[in-house]
Amino acid sequence: MTENEKLTEDKIFEAATEVFLEKGMDGARMQDIANQAGINKALLHYYYRTKEKLFSAVFEMIAKQILKKFAPVLDENLSLEEKIRFFFKEHISFLQKNPRLPGFLLNEVNRHPERIKKLLASIDFDGLWLKIYEQHKQEFDRYNITQATLPQLMISMAAISVFPFAAKGILEGILGKVNVDFNDFMEERKEFAAEFVIKAITR
Repeated sequence: MTENEKLTEDKIFEAATEVFLEKGMDGARMQDIANQAGINKALLHYYYRTKEKLFSAVFEMIAKQILKKFAPVLDENLSLEEKIRFFFKEHISFLQKNPRLPGFLLNEVNRHPERIKKLLASIDFDGLWLKIYEQHKQEFDRYNITQATLPQLMISMAAISVFPFAAKGILEGILGKVNVDFNDFMEERKEFAAEFVIKAITR
């Protein structure tokens, strides 16, 4: 691939991501993406013959970016409490920069669950558990965190940070009645959510 071809492909990816986030898979059109990228539709089809192939590529790219963003959670030098604080700080910051992402992912996963199943199939959950357990055996034993309950903890943490963005329109209305800005609320939530989870598992 030449440098110009790489630049064009990057431009297509950026444009497709923007259009898919705004309109979803079903609402997006290849012409919308071509217009957003500033190229003609024929050139877009040269790189990606169908909208489905382009969407799959974009969806997988977004998922990999999210997983890569939170790779430091596996850093053996961080305590369990530090990892929980890191997660909420980084996860909420990431969603503040990408506020449409939760709605997009939830909608597309519900419409096409096979995509997330394909992604999850590539993850070695037993190996992941062993790695995390080795790092935090004493803490896990103390807090009664097991291989069966770890998903409950992880899903609860994700829900605590994702829900405000998924329900942003409603929350802005509620918070506005008590003169609280949504962004200020989310900044405070980074610490509040971490403390909430840490207290929940240490009782």
